[in-house]
Amino acid sequence: MKFKLDKKRILICFLAVLGMGFFLSFLMLCGLGTDPCSFMNKAIATKIGMLFGTWQLIINAVMLVIVLLWDRSSLGFGTIFNMVLVGYYVDFFDWVWSKTIPAHIFTDAATRWPIFIAALFCFIVSAAFYINSDMGVAPYDALPKIITEKVSGRFPKFPKMLVRMAWDFSAIVVGVFVGGIPVPGVILMALFLGPAISFIGKIFFGRKKAEPKSPV
Repeated sequence: MKFKLDKKRILICFLAVLGMGFFLSFLMLCGLGTDPCSFMNKAIATKIGMLFGTWQLIINAVMLVIVLLWDRSSLGFGTIFNMVLVGYYVDFFDWVWSKTIPAHIFTDAATRWPIFIAALFCFIVSAAFYINSDMGVAPYDALPKIITEKVSGRFPKFPKMLVRMAWDFSAIVVGVFVGGIPVPGVILMALFLGPAISFIGKIFFGRKKAEPKSPV
């Protein structure tokens, strides 16, 4: 477990999670695509009439129990920050934008696409800092890592990225099943978000994580 008292890394991780929630709120309002985990959780939260942050905390808590039973090495301060704060940050900023930004800004093509592209880039940068802070990952990300290790133990030549892709596309399927709209951006993020985060992480940190991860 990565509960290291490195104040600098903890601060970087905390600010990165704040950035992820901030920019994810824009991505959701634009409606052009988010990461698969957020897509699934937002669809479920909307279906059952619950705050996004509350549902995200609940599902992460359930996954956390499984991770604690299987492998705790991916857990740390970043795990707590992610599972507790990201969703509520999104809810908070969504409320702020509803009071300060006209709704048509997120639907008119002239403003919608620039906001989406800028928010996506900043979200990826924030996620890269979060992951490369090495303070632990969300339970959603820890589970496919555990599954990959178990599959690789039995089938060493099995492509590791297939497990992650199957995990993310399963989240998309669940989101669609409960009423989410599978816009192309969600599919593209399932395919390219991990490599994009690793690329940004390499630029800022001079290294590439062995296991590209989704941020939430």
